[in-house]
Amino acid sequence: MRTWLQRVPRSALLTALLAAVVTAAALVVVVTLRPKPDGAETMAPRESAAAPVEAPSSTCGNGPCKQLAAVSVGGTPVVLQADAAGGSGRVQVGQQPFELEITNLGAKLTATSLRCIDGSTAACLIRGDAAGGSYGELLTESGGVWRDYGKPYFSDAGSLSLYDVSQDGRADVIVVRHECPKAVSGTPRCQAAPVVAEVYELDGEVMGCTSTVTAPSDLRGWPDVELKKSQLRRCSGNS
Repeated sequence: MRTWLQRVPRSALLTALLAAVVTAAALVVVVTLRPKPDGAETMAPRESAAAPVEAPSSTCGNGPCKQLAAVSVGGTPVVLQADAAGGSGRVQVGQQPFELEITNLGAKLTATSLRCIDGSTAACLIRGDAAGGSYGELLTESGGVWRDYGKPYFSDAGSLSLYDVSQDGRADVIVVRHECPKAVSGTPRCQAAPVVAEVYELDGEVMGCTSTVTAPSDLRGWPDVELKKSQLRRCSGNS
């Protein structure tokens, strides 16, 4: 006897089909939300990490810098820094750093080492005592740019200063030294000789010298000597 398959009602087919669709959708959601293992790459674009910004060097010689003095020249900040012993230092003029040469010559920096004067040409003199006297390093400004004069000044009488001797709106460098043409600078014989103040313009040209005095303290304003151009004459001796 032949048996016919019983026809499945259409409503049952629709119900089964709907259940299959729901199940498939649920599986897709599960796969999508499943947490990724560590180290798995993502398809979303990743922003590149910002390059590290290096901090300005805060080392003077072999040790950390400390601020010794700070002034403002024509609105530009000038900061003198040195190590704990004052034996290695630099000057920051605005955004311009200058490593100091005079410390390589044995000069020691202190809180009174920085002297600046504004004018048509601004200038800063950094001074430091050393064996036999004092060294000075000159920084000058032109067109908004600061430069190191390069050649250090030396005073065997321990006095270096800035002052507008010629009254032309530009500072001049005053170097106090012993007048001892027949003796070597720094020797006891030279240290016993009278002293003279020698004046230089910012470009290094000699403006002139004062008459001799017995001691540096005899000069007006010592140790930051102040002179008038009328006090100067032609330099002689060991200038």
